[in-house]
Amino acid sequence: MTERSPSHVSASGSRPGFLPSGGKKFSRATCLYAYEELFTPQSAGLEFLSCGLHSLRPEGRSPRWAHPREETLLFNAAEASVSIQVSGRKLEMAHYDSLYVPRGQEYFLSAKGEASLYEFRAPAENDHPSHLSKWQEISASEKRIRRMKGKDVYIMFDVSEKADRLVAGYTFFQAHQRGWPPHNHTDQEEVYLFIEGRGAMEVYYSEEEKTFVTSVEAGDAIAIPRLAFHPPFSQDQEMAFIWCIAGARYWVGDRSEQFMRGEGQSVTT
Repeated sequence: MTERSPSHVSASGSRPGFLPSGGKKFSRATCLYAYEELFTPQSAGLEFLSCGLHSLRPEGRSPRWAHPREETLLFNAAEASVSIQVSGRKLEMAHYDSLYVPRGQEYFLSAKGEASLYEFRAPAENDHPSHLSKWQEISASEKRIRRMKGKDVYIMFDVSEKADRLVAGYTFFQAHQRGWPPHNHTDQEEVYLFIEGRGAMEVYYSEEEKTFVTSVEAGDAIAIPRLAFHPPFSQDQEMAFIWCIAGARYWVGDRSEQFMRGEGQSVTT
């Protein structure tokens, strides 16, 4: 009787679709894609916001992502462009571009160079179209820029774009500046995610109870609950951060002339 090889082994002794050795080693040092959850509402003491980081090495690809009950904003904080498939479209995100992904929409990322995308999420009850905000266009439109003493604010995802809770943009501080006047929100929570330079930040409910004062640098995220004042400070170099709001959809300067003029001891919106 002729002895037969198992049906899943070829005549050469290898298994179709498998490496001849039967294995391959992977490690964090050779990983082409990684996702880190920086905080959730539970860990940050917030009601809505979650924040994470997608990291891609050259030729890296992410798995397919979808958040059935959350809307998402992605910000490209690296100089390498990133390709994103979302809502049946392939989009290219250049440096500083942002993308709104509706709840439940599947997306995945790929990059030819080193890339970092920050992700902000909040619960959503409604469906909205995806929206790509191009930095090249936003930075050339004075309608999207709020120029203040010592800093400029670029509104990347504004109330004119459809969403349930999210509004977001960039703030660029000159060196040796302070966020003045300090402000807080009655109906918004927020995160500042620092992407360039270094400085410091305070978060407090009253001057008497001010206990949270910390240094910040690129990669640090500060979660800001409702009603907490949150002034940042730049030091000996320029500083930039992404700000993302979840709650009522407005930016403080568009509601407060006092804030835009830099007057008073504090501003509440």
